[in-house]
Amino acid sequence: MELTKRLFINVIPGTTFLDRLTGRTKVRLFLAFILLLIATWDMRIILPIFVVSLVGLASIRPNWRLMAGLAGFIALTNLFNLLLIWLVEQGYGDTLVGGSHVLVHVGRHYVLTAETLWYFAVRFLKFMATFLVSITFIQSITPSEIAAGLYALHVPYKVATIVSIAFRYIPEITRDFSDIKISMQARGMELDSRKTNLFKRLKQNIVILVPLIIVSFDRIGNIANAMDLRGYGNGKTRTYYSEHEMTPRDHKMRVCYTLLYVALAAVLVGRIFFPGPYVVWAPWI
Repeated sequence: MELTKRLFINVIPGTTFLDRLTGRTKVRLFLAFILLLIATWDMRIILPIFVVSLVGLASIRPNWRLMAGLAGFIALTNLFNLLLIWLVEQGYGDTLVGGSHVLVHVGRHYVLTAETLWYFAVRFLKFMATFLVSITFIQSITPSEIAAGLYALHVPYKVATIVSIAFRYIPEITRDFSDIKISMQARGMELDSRKTNLFKRLKQNIVILVPLIIVSFDRIGNIANAMDLRGYGNGKTRTYYSEHEMTPRDHKMRVCYTLLYVALAAVLVGRIFFPGPYVVWAPWI
């Protein structure tokens, strides 16, 4: 498979730098970035993570059309959420950043302050950085590597297997949905025609869920029987064929995620023991 045509959930590892890392390295990097993004509202931390995640996504050469569609949907959702926040409470950003410097008056009742605009920029970039980190992780790891990475973090291997199977069968469910939809269209059901009103199309698409659920339960039964026949769960430990030995690139990344965890610890200590007067850092406060 060409890298430019990689699936959303990959089963075969790619050939890029991130693809060749071990599962434990990828999982630890992902957790370090995500936890740091959750813990901070500091643009000085969020912006570098956003840039690094964007570079990481570009390095694995994904399906850019799909990525652009997902990013556009996430961005529009976030912007709509920010608009609702501003309409309900214009001073919400002021209380988090500190100060109130009015930039624009919108009608009689609405004002836009520099602090609110800064808070919205930080919040938007934080959400987009979280999206980029997550999508880069998903695009650069296989289900087996996810299980191996979780097991390396001392997660019970049965739980790791459940997560691995869930990721592995997302493409299968998508393919089954498409096959069932084509079969129903061949029988004369209008699912995509513009001549059919939106409500009717939604109702007919929901009908697809019934055979899809039946097929999914049938597949789950086959997987469970196959695992029982192979004695799955009898051992206390297990290994993963997808997990290889640590390479020099893994050792380099270990230094990176160690520094990220140190930064996370520093942020948490600062917020707990040395809390500032405001939540969101701003350069003029």
